[in-house]
Amino acid sequence: MTVFAAFGGMLFGYDTGTIAGIIQMNDWTRTFGEPDSNSSTGYSVSTSRESLVVSILSAGTFLGALSGAPAADILGRRIGIMLACLVFSLGVCLQTGASDLATFVVGRFFAGLGVGLVSTLIPMYQSECSPRWIRGAIVSCYQFAITIGLLLAAIINNATKARPNHSSWQISISIQLIWAFILFVGMLWLPETPRWLIKKNRQDDATKAMSRLRSLPMDDPAVQNEIADIVHALNEEREMGQSSYLDCFRSNRNKIALRTFTGIALQAWQQLTGVNFISYYGITFFTSAGIKNPFLISVAINIVNTGMTLPGMWAVDKFGRRSLLLWGAAVMCVCEYLVAILGVTISIENIAGQRALIGIVCIYVGTFAATWGPVAWVVTGEIFPLNVRAKGISLSAASNWLWNWALAFATPYLVNSGSGNAGLGVKVFFIWGSTCAGCIAFTYFCIPEMKGLSLEQIDLLYQHSTPVTSTRYRRQLVAEYEGRDTINEVVAAEEKGGASWEMQDEVKENV
Repeated sequence: MTVFAAFGGMLFGYDTGTIAGIIQMNDWTRTFGEPDSNSSTGYSVSTSRESLVVSILSAGTFLGALSGAPAADILGRRIGIMLACLVFSLGVCLQTGASDLATFVVGRFFAGLGVGLVSTLIPMYQSECSPRWIRGAIVSCYQFAITIGLLLAAIINNATKARPNHSSWQISISIQLIWAFILFVGMLWLPETPRWLIKKNRQDDATKAMSRLRSLPMDDPAVQNEIADIVHALNEEREMGQSSYLDCFRSNRNKIALRTFTGIALQAWQQLTGVNFISYYGITFFTSAGIKNPFLISVAINIVNTGMTLPGMWAVDKFGRRSLLLWGAAVMCVCEYLVAILGVTISIENIAGQRALIGIVCIYVGTFAATWGPVAWVVTGEIFPLNVRAKGISLSAASNWLWNWALAFATPYLVNSGSGNAGLGVKVFFIWGSTCAGCIAFTYFCIPEMKGLSLEQIDLLYQHSTPVTSTRYRRQLVAEYEGRDTINEVVAAEEKGGASWEMQDEVKENV
């Protein structure tokens, strides 16, 4: 059930990926561009228009992400996701029927508003519903759905780009209505999160939802213990009065301010890895680098992006969040410096050099897909306590989209040549390599290891350790939890008359 919710990532990924191809299509350029006698089609799109069309989605997603907190707290996580689908569909319809740039831009904004809501609500829904031992893999499915959306966008753009009329870009855009419909209908059958229900003092409904999510009877000790842990943690938070936006920035024993800074900064650093440069401007970049058929290269890179997310989903609960972020940033840093060095030293006619450039970009994108892509959303979904979780995730997702917008808006001016532009071209990868070096330092000092912990245990982790010492304390928490589970198994067996003296002795020894 929680894996299905990840389908919301399709809205995010497809809408992000499709614009890179659309702005290169001849009919779209004729419809929304300006006359240009120097262009092969007779029309071109200025840097300012290209920047507006690409970045306006992120402006909408920024506001949508901030709106996700009140939507999640008032309507609930499930109903909030359904609302996001409706807003997103409105934006898609406006873009599909647009005959002028203003209507197209407004449609992009509303689509962004829906994507922003989804980016806050989906990781929250998944984190609150998932069992602790596979929570990382389940939340990573959201990133996997994003990569599938990016891949489908590249494939469909490649299939429709040669059409001589509006259908070349209208098909690519309108197909997004299918993704929104599937998610909306599916959420009708999914339960609300037990943690939101408890926050609303609906403990019986929360127990039913937990029973359904765990496929266990309502009176099962595992269900009862998890509900009890949530109630206990929420009561402690309420005693400390942590529930407002201002509380997100207060420094106390629960380290809410550190958590908020971590979530906001983590999402910012994810954008500063530079991966969305490939998503938004990859086709433009490969064209300027002299690579033939950049649409097919874009498809190949998106296949790598999708495929490499799968090992990341496995590794996040195997090796942990902190390790993946550290190693991922290190590998991306090396790759981006290599791309920049190759780009400025080889000529367009150097076929071997161009192939090496594509290969290194694939390694870079694959590393992101296995590490920073999914893990950033996993960490964001699990570091906040229940009372401020919606607001904390909302602020973090808004940070993601604020930086997404800033980079989408600034990149054409950084990369393009001509008056008013920096003309960096491939040298922009020197910037992305330097920001990945910053990712390494940030992860070491700010990201704790949370593998295998419940959301309530993460509160204890922050209270009693630092990110640098978190690995040791995490092991202690896991051992305590496993000991309690074993005792509960014996108690349940005794109630059924099935516990042996040997089993009880073994439990005492282990505990």
